[in-house]
Amino acid sequence: MNEDDVKERLEAALESLARIEHERWAHWQRYMHSKSELRADGSMLVPAELVAKWSKQIDTAYDDLDLDEQQSDQDQVRRYLPTVVKAITRD
Repeated sequence: MNEDDVKERLEAALESLARIEHERWAHWQRYMHSKSELRADGSMLVPAELVAKWSKQIDTAYDDLDLDEQQSDQDQVRRYLPTVVKAITRD
C-alpha cells in the first residue's frame, strides 16, 4: 500500500469516525434534554442528582468506575471498532 492509499484510507476513516461521534453526541444530548426541564426562556435545568452523578463520573478514572459504567463506555467504543478495523486492515 503506497502513501496516497494510506492517506485516502485514513481520510475515509476520519469521516466515518466523525459521523459516529456526531451520532453518539446527538444521542447523549437527546438523553440529557429528556432528563432536563425546559424553561420558558429556552434554557434547560438539569436535576441536581444528575449533575452530582455526572460530576462524580467525570472525576473518576475509568479503572475506578463500577462495572456497569465501564460496560457503558465499552459499548460506546464498540460503535467505533468496525471503522478502525477497516482502516488498519487490508481488503
